[in-house]
Amino acid sequence: MKSALTLLVALMLAPLTSLHASTKPNVLFIAVDDLRPDLGCYGNTIIKTPNIDRIAARGIVFNKAYCQQAVCSPSRTAILTGLRPDVTKVWDLETHFRVAQPDCITLPQHFKANGYHCAALSKLYHAGFEDGRSWNKPHWYPKGRAVDTDPMDWTKQIVTRHDVNVEEYSAPQEGGPARKNGKGPKKGPAYEVSPKTDDQLPDGATAVEAVKRLAALKSKSEPFFLAVGFLKPHLPFIAPKKYWDLYDPNTIPVPTTDKLPAGSPEFAGHTNSELHAYPGVPKENPIPADFAKTLRHGYYACISYTDAQIGKVLDALDKEGLADNTIIVLWGDHGWQLGDHGLWHKHTNFETAARAPLLISVPRSKTAGQKCEAPVEFVDVYPTLADVCGLPIPNGLGGSSLKTFIENPAAPATDVAISQYPRGAPEGPVMGYSIRNERYRATFWRERNGSKIIATELYDEQADPTETISLADKPEHAALLETLGKHLPPVGSDLNPAAKPKGKGKSPTKPATTSTDEPRDVRYDRLYPGKAKLTLDEYLARQSNGDEAKERFTKFDKDKDGFLSREEFIKGGK
Repeated sequence: MKSALTLLVALMLAPLTSLHASTKPNVLFIAVDDLRPDLGCYGNTIIKTPNIDRIAARGIVFNKAYCQQAVCSPSRTAILTGLRPDVTKVWDLETHFRVAQPDCITLPQHFKANGYHCAALSKLYHAGFEDGRSWNKPHWYPKGRAVDTDPMDWTKQIVTRHDVNVEEYSAPQEGGPARKNGKGPKKGPAYEVSPKTDDQLPDGATAVEAVKRLAALKSKSEPFFLAVGFLKPHLPFIAPKKYWDLYDPNTIPVPTTDKLPAGSPEFAGHTNSELHAYPGVPKENPIPADFAKTLRHGYYACISYTDAQIGKVLDALDKEGLADNTIIVLWGDHGWQLGDHGLWHKHTNFETAARAPLLISVPRSKTAGQKCEAPVEFVDVYPTLADVCGLPIPNGLGGSSLKTFIENPAAPATDVAISQYPRGAPEGPVMGYSIRNERYRATFWRERNGSKIIATELYDEQADPTETISLADKPEHAALLETLGKHLPPVGSDLNPAAKPKGKGKSPTKPATTSTDEPRDVRYDRLYPGKAKLTLDEYLARQSNGDEAKERFTKFDKDKDGFLSREEFIKGGK
């Protein structure tokens, strides 16, 4: 009788067990703009990030995770395509990855093809470079619009409007002077103690939308891939007063040095132009100590503000009963310099710019709450998610699955992490490839489309974690540099197929001429391939009459945002 009862129970449970095993896990994919690993789960005892720490407690903290290039679009393109910048040819904020890779299958596109409902809220791809093929619904933004692209022509955007439209400044400024790069003026200062509530700011509005989406997704039959982007702590540092009040600015750490590392080339740094673009920022470098203290205070306040919004999304995941079948990935698109080496924001190959948070939580993991010290890269995220969700891993991706480290965070490192950044050196254009193993960072500045190494840096991240001195000229490290140099990509990898020819005796490339009856959409795509919008300088570069072209730019720029969109170009000539 007992054995018969046992058999009956087993038969009754079998369908449930089978159903559970065949149910694909959901994915909650959280992107945080300009977030360096100043988080409680990364050992910062001053920062208050209880909700991000909740994700860490559920999953693995990758302590040595590195972006492919420390600037928004190249980094985001790499994690969303699984391809390195030299493959996508995205090294700037002006190029869409589909110019070089028109048939690329993105991470969400792969999930979409495998039966997932995929949706994006706020910043995932760099704004202006949306990709409709990646999502089931138009890409939602808290600025009153959603963006899709024509499935047959990714250069054509389809914009729809919705009623959630929030502004970050409490009193945005209009009509200031245009910046040197042709972009419109900033609408306010570099920081603001906001009188607004959480939900009256863009990230709060995004969290509210994410909560609504999770409630709706609960009833869908297919699994979901919900990508939620948060803007802060990106400049300007704007957060409600209660988050500023969490911190005594005198307790926030100050960098140990405001100078570039001894032995590094001058071009390894930059002039803090992103920060200086905001009104009221002192013009000198390094940034004066009192102003820098306020900026760091604002950065910390913004991290805690975003952490609170993430908490609302996590609460909704729990409330809807989705947490037990949802993989959570949280990543910052790159690190951020808070005066380290005298530098602010990103745009370098230094550790503080290339290292970023990466947390992966897989339900019912036996290793939840542990840390992995192996170097990993953002291009590893795509194959990892495919692997842990039981999807095929596409061929040709730039990274490898991290499933081994999720199952055993102490597993030995199997590879290095490679970041890169283009620069102009006295000798000409160079690409800096930065190779990071478990202890050292070596940066090789190699001429573009050439084999010559212009400069080399080497840092012992264990003995000198703030990178005060390059060891590249020490004879005892020659063998180490040779070993790390073997990871350099092949010569020519950084060749830009759209680059203009250079050399003695060659005249500058002139704008192509065309008949006046050429359709303006065809003309735009021929003159500005892959560009979703143009700065004044970019527009003038392909126009033959400078003064008249400037007048046309101003005339065509209907929304007066300092950019000329493809749509404005097309309509402007009619």
